[in-house]
Amino acid sequence: MNNTENKVIFAGAGPGDPELMTIKSMRALESADLIIYAGSLVPEAVLCWKGSDTETISSAGMNLDQIINRIKASHDLGKRVVRLHTGDPSLYGAIFEQIRELQKLSIPYEVLPGVTAAFAAASSMGMEYTLPEVTQTLILTRISGRTPVPESEDLERLAAHGSSMAIYLSMGHVKKVQGILENHYGKESLCAIAYKVSHPEEQIFYTQIQDLVKTCEKNKITRHALIIVGKAVEASRGNKELIQSKLYDAGFSHGYRNASKK
Repeated sequence: MNNTENKVIFAGAGPGDPELMTIKSMRALESADLIIYAGSLVPEAVLCWKGSDTETISSAGMNLDQIINRIKASHDLGKRVVRLHTGDPSLYGAIFEQIRELQKLSIPYEVLPGVTAAFAAASSMGMEYTLPEVTQTLILTRISGRTPVPESEDLERLAAHGSSMAIYLSMGHVKKVQGILENHYGKESLCAIAYKVSHPEEQIFYTQIQDLVKTCEKNKITRHALIIVGKAVEASRGNKELIQSKLYDAGFSHGYRNASKK
C-alpha cells in the first residue's frame, strides 16, 4: 500500500451518542484495521460502527511512546489506523503531541472533526449560546489544575467578560470555580451542570451559582461533566427579557428579504 495513501485518522467520537458521530468518522471506523480509542472518555458504544474484524485497543493505560509505537507498527504493515478521541479532537484531545511524533516518522495523517460536549449540552438544554444584543461570545475553557493554564487565560480573567462559558475538565476544582463565577456572574445567577451529555446516563442540573458545589456533592458528580454559565442558561429556563434577533424581524431588511412596511 502506498504510504501517502494510508493516512492515520484522528477521528472525533462526538460526546457519546454513536449517532452524533460524523458520517466521515463512522466510515473511518468501518474501514479501520486498528482503532486506538481514548478508553477513559470514549464509550464503547461508539465502537458499534467498527468492522467485524477490526482490532480495538483502549489507550487509557498507554503513554505517548506506546501509542505511537503501536500506530507505527500497524502502519508499517499497511494497516488502516484510527485514533479515536472524545468530542472534537482539536479540543483537549492532546492530538498535537501525537501528530508531531507522526511527522517525525513521516507518517501521513488526517483529522476528522467531531461534536464537542458543549454543543451537545446546548442541544439538550434547548439553548442558544449567542443571544442577540445579550451575548455574542462563547468561551470554552478549563480551570488551572494538574495541567496549568496560561496566566492570561486564567478563569478569573475570562469570567470577567460575563459571556456564555462552558468549563471543561474542572469538576475536581468546583469549589474554586464557584467562587470565581460568584464574583463575575453573581451568586444567584443560574448555571448548569451537564453530566455525561448524550450518554444514556445524561443529566442536566440547573442551580444557582452559590449552590454549585452543593449540587455536585448531592448528585455525586466528580467527573464527566461541564459547567455552563451565562445569560443564555437563564434564557433557556424561561427568561423572556430578551431582545429578538433582527434576522427574522419583519422590519429588518437584509440581502434575502426586504423589510415589511406597516
